[in-house]
Amino acid sequence: MSLLIDGLKSHCYAIKSGNNPTVFACNQLIHLYSKHGLIKDACKVFDEMPNRNVFTWNAIISAHINSNNLDQSELLFHATPHKDSVTNNSMLSGYANSEGYEQKAIDLFKQMHYVRHEARVDEFSLTRICNLTAKLGNSLYGKQLHSFMVKTGNNLSGFAVSALVDMYSKSGCFNEAFNVFNGCSYGSVDVVSKNAVVAACCREGKLDMAMEIFSNQPELNDVVSWNTMITGYAQNGYDRKAVELALCMEKNGFRWNEHTFTSLLNACSSLKCLKFGKELHARILKQMINWNLNPFISSGIVDVYCKCGNMKYAESIHSRTNNMFSTSSMIMGYSSQQNMSQARRVFDSLQVKNSVVWSAMFSGYLNCNCCENVFELFHIFRHQETYVPDDSVWSTLLGACAMRAVIDPGKQIHGYILRTKIQTNVKTISSLIDMYTKCGNIVYAQRIFSRLEVKDSVIYNVMMSGFAHHGYEEQAFDLFDEMVKDGFTPDNVTFIAVLSACRHSGLVKTGEGYFKLMTEKYNITPEIDHYACMIDLYGRANELKEAMEFMRKIPIELDVAILGTFLSACKLHKNLELAREVEDEVLRIGGESGTRYVQLANVYASEGQWGDMGRIRKKMRGNEVGKIAGCSWVHVGSQVHSFTSGDPCRFENEDLCGVLEFLIMGMNETEEIQDCF
Repeated sequence: MSLLIDGLKSHCYAIKSGNNPTVFACNQLIHLYSKHGLIKDACKVFDEMPNRNVFTWNAIISAHINSNNLDQSELLFHATPHKDSVTNNSMLSGYANSEGYEQKAIDLFKQMHYVRHEARVDEFSLTRICNLTAKLGNSLYGKQLHSFMVKTGNNLSGFAVSALVDMYSKSGCFNEAFNVFNGCSYGSVDVVSKNAVVAACCREGKLDMAMEIFSNQPELNDVVSWNTMITGYAQNGYDRKAVELALCMEKNGFRWNEHTFTSLLNACSSLKCLKFGKELHARILKQMINWNLNPFISSGIVDVYCKCGNMKYAESIHSRTNNMFSTSSMIMGYSSQQNMSQARRVFDSLQVKNSVVWSAMFSGYLNCNCCENVFELFHIFRHQETYVPDDSVWSTLLGACAMRAVIDPGKQIHGYILRTKIQTNVKTISSLIDMYTKCGNIVYAQRIFSRLEVKDSVIYNVMMSGFAHHGYEEQAFDLFDEMVKDGFTPDNVTFIAVLSACRHSGLVKTGEGYFKLMTEKYNITPEIDHYACMIDLYGRANELKEAMEFMRKIPIELDVAILGTFLSACKLHKNLELAREVEDEVLRIGGESGTRYVQLANVYASEGQWGDMGRIRKKMRGNEVGKIAGCSWVHVGSQVHSFTSGDPCRFENEDLCGVLEFLIMGMNETEEIQDCF
């Protein structure tokens, strides 16, 4: 500020004395005014200059670029009679940093290359266009640029190596990125290039490689190096290691900054550790004066308290910050507690809503199975917002259609996406396939899948699950083979799909083969769903002793899903002996819900063991547990009508009530209704 005051005094003195400032002095004034945001004053100095040189033009062009007035800087750039490397590089940097001007940046770079007498392409030009290529994710441009840098000898500095590594990494070419770094001579590796390759390894999930590079030449590590490694651990799910490394960072004499705190808050949210979250909060209050002005820090604190279930603290912090990120955390926090009225209150409190907040509200309703509210909210969205919904909104809407198994709204959404030619990502495509499979239209799902030019493991898994649930086991197995052939590694979701296909078809040996393949070849640790599939597979094939043996070998504690599956098999094959063996374990684990009591009682009732059935009923009453009433629904027009077990028909639509009574009479006549309490 003192420099600005001195500059104003000098300028004022020159005007009063009638002395015209020199070109050099005017150039300095333009720099000074623009640096302090006084663009109009900078322009006035420029306009009143009788003589200008190339530095003058560079100064005023940079002033407009820094004030985000790219159109005016572009006019001045084309009007200038003098251009040098600084002029071109300033304009190139302005184009590259602005959304929608990327092609102009590429065109200017080409022009600089061909018109060499005005301003040659230098290292700054190359690294800047390299960063632009990374932003675009275009590996073809990147490889051409790399070739040019090698030919001109501009690929050896630390900044050039850093730019190339970053460009290849963000373009999905990790091997090329690592080769660039690996090809550097020992002396040319600096902290910038080292940080770039560590970030590339973290982005690729190769954390061991990242730590090895980080640990080599430790004297080069700076605060950015430590933060990059901590962020890598946090973003790849190694939250405890992120915290341990942050503590190690302090021991090595590096002070935590806002980037460290942001990564640690993310790790703390994943760990759901309220004690550590409070410690971080206290530390931020002591160390950062204006922490509430940093949206990442403030929303991170809110997110920690929301994930830990302390909505009172979260509400307190949110009231002081009130940014979009913290609002979405509040919505998700209340949603996780099934408190959608409070989530809606927070949502409605915003005058202006962005896509993040809308997505959070949509997801909250879907996670709470409030499908009708999802469609209602979309109706509001269409009337309030002018922009096209992003992929997360479409995925939520399609998820609601899949959950309710209503295909007509799903088709309408699909039709809207096709008509408006919206660019959809993998998430939306996989949601479309999932919606059609769960609504019973496997043909439409397969048609979408077969027309995709580019597929990933998520798309394969969704289609495989669809085939499995519709009984097309051969297609599911063929798709598994195709997936492996295309170079994708099967994950835990893949094997749930193929094991489901086996259990639906009773293919015990095939299922055992896939389970062995999962554990031995792909080193995937089985989860509850995998074990449940195997138990169901043995149960449906009436191999209950093998199912019992398999359960005894499960290394984790059994849950209600596995035991419930086993009980269903016992009932199906009328094996009371094995049902009695697991009775105590079932009631110990699933005793809080009446569902397992009812399931056990039905097993005994199916074989006429009324004494055992009465005993289970007595236990159920003694523990004061109840069973959630069964519910079904039908979609008529734009409304969903729900039918709950035991409730009288109270619908205004008489036709619905008539059809319902007709169905009940038919089921009674064929004795398909069992008297369960």
